[in-house]
Amino acid sequence: MQPRWLKRTNGARRVIVFFGGWAIGPAPLAHLTGPEDLLFVDDYRDLDTDLPDLSGYDHRALIAFSFGISAFGHWHAGRTAAFDRRVAINGSLAPIDARTGIPPRTFQRTLDGLTPTSFQSFLALCSGDEAPPPQTFDLPARRAELIATSARGRAPACPWDRIWICSADRIFPPANLERAWQDQLDRIRRLDAPHLPFAHFQSWQEILA
Repeated sequence: MQPRWLKRTNGARRVIVFFGGWAIGPAPLAHLTGPEDLLFVDDYRDLDTDLPDLSGYDHRALIAFSFGISAFGHWHAGRTAAFDRRVAINGSLAPIDARTGIPPRTFQRTLDGLTPTSFQSFLALCSGDEAPPPQTFDLPARRAELIATSARGRAPACPWDRIWICSADRIFPPANLERAWQDQLDRIRRLDAPHLPFAHFQSWQEILA
């Protein structure tokens, strides 16, 4: 697990910890505005790393996206990290599941056929078929991350304040996410957007609301 600061200012009173998705990185978040410091976390081959001390902030928000939701659930088990608000976007605590996650056959095809070219196709699906810019792709590391995510399985239950489900998600079937979060219907917001929905937002506050 790799935490890194994307924004850190002297005197900031609020911080967002963002658990990202598999292999996408922070680029889709670059345009989002707000006064918060931003700590980005990804690379879930292992979940042994602790976050920096965030106790100096008045408000700590967690946003978890895609595979970052289950990664946070596993990471948080047994830890005392406190967040004032938790938001889940386009994912579930059971990341590979026929009814509440990515169907196992789809996941296995992705794993078995993983190449730099197939990764670019994956990025296009994430963004709604827009041609994504080429990215450096560490195939052994990303394959290992998929295998580790599958091996961990369903994450322990943990509370969420807001859950976003996007109707044009082609990675996590929206019907599966509806089932995954059916016990928290009052916390769900729906958006007509692809798996990567961040172009539909201008500020972090819109996501956290």
